Amino acid sequence: MARLSSIQPPLQRNRTVLFLILVLPLFAFISVPWLAHAAGLLEITELLTHPEQYDRQEVVVTGQVTNVQLATNRQGQPAYGFLLKDQAGTLKVITLGQIEVREGDQVIVEGVFSRLRQAGRTIIYNEIKALSIKPMNRLNPDLVG
Repeated sequence: MARLSSIQPPLQRNRTVLFLILVLPLFAFISVPWLAHAAGLLEITELLTHPEQYDRQEVVVTGQVTNVQLATNRQGQPAYGFLLKDQAGTLKVITLGQIEVREGDQVIVEGVFSRLRQAGRTIIYNEIKALSIKPMNRLNPDLVG
């Protein structure tokens, strides 16, 4: 079997190596299972503008974490919530477990969107019950500057 270097001229070999260095990590990034819906990445403004269209649907959004708050659910399990902001709007995100994000983190959230939910006498609008929260600076250090 012939080696790549014996088949291609030096300039073509350099382009092939450059292509492999730049593009292959992107395929690894995209093939992460929790990011399978990335093609359907929504803007927060889209959810806020058409909440009925996405109500009770799984969504993927990105934004900045603000106002992180600790909580426990009715069964006493640890939980937390935060506001997810981008330049166009804000959503509330809730999830079970220990806090995995910090104030100011840029994150990708995958979860189920609710346009409204009643909690006792309170009605909560535009909330995502997160299935997955991934800080973008921890996705792939080679891809994040």
